[in-house]
Amino acid sequence: MTADKARIARQFIETIPHSKALGMRITDIGDGSATIVMPYDARFIGDPETGVIHGGAVSALMDTCGGAAVMSHPQSPTGTATINLRIDYMRPAAPGQAITARAECYHITRNVAFVRATATDDDTENPVACATGAFTVEAQA
Repeated sequence: MTADKARIARQFIETIPHSKALGMRITDIGDGSATIVMPYDARFIGDPETGVIHGGAVSALMDTCGGAAVMSHPQSPTGTATINLRIDYMRPAAPGQAITARAECYHITRNVAFVRATATDDDTENPVACATGAFTVEAQA
């Protein structure tokens, strides 16, 4: 992947309003993979009694990370949009811990890119959630 493509993908993801609002930060991107960290933030608690982050915030993180992975794939043009995303929630994220999503674009066709993603907190051996999805691939001019 060219450095220019990585810069464009990073710049795009970091300017999306929901990504900024959730504090997402790309820590790694390139050749069809991406890693994005979302810090713990009390504004996104889904259960006030436990302090667990709402599943919607985890979903947004995984969706954004999947899109970043597609954008960084060597065979993909810059833009993409989510076609579908299936998320399996395995356990609640530990209160107070950042959540890290890692996504890989493992197959790409002329029109569709396929992605797998995992979200973890500090316990990297036991995922918070796993996802599979399909994203659009813009037609090349």
